[in-house]
Amino acid sequence: MGKKLYVGGLSWGTSEDVLYSTFEEFGQLEEAKIITDRETGRSRGFGFVTFVDEGDANKAIDGMNGTELDGRTLNVNEARERAPRGGGGGGGRGGFGGNKRW
Repeated sequence: MGKKLYVGGLSWGTSEDVLYSTFEEFGQLEEAKIITDRETGRSRGFGFVTFVDEGDANKAIDGMNGTELDGRTLNVNEARERAPRGGGGGGGRGGFGGNKRW
């Protein structure tokens, strides 16, 4: 099974194609994905690359962490599963006022 890496410190101008070509030097990739803001579509400055082979992913961590890409220093490490997020807040009319009659 493959191994997913977190790549932080990306320039807003870095494309997924550039990310892919930069990391494929270390081995075969399944995917290269830059995370974007839902509202603006602009890069959030980080992404993920998924390698087919775990050994290639480890070589990429060693070879790319702390290096520069598009003028920015990269932070590359093994991606961790996202912690579960709590459910949405309950509605209600907390606070002052409301429908109270005094």
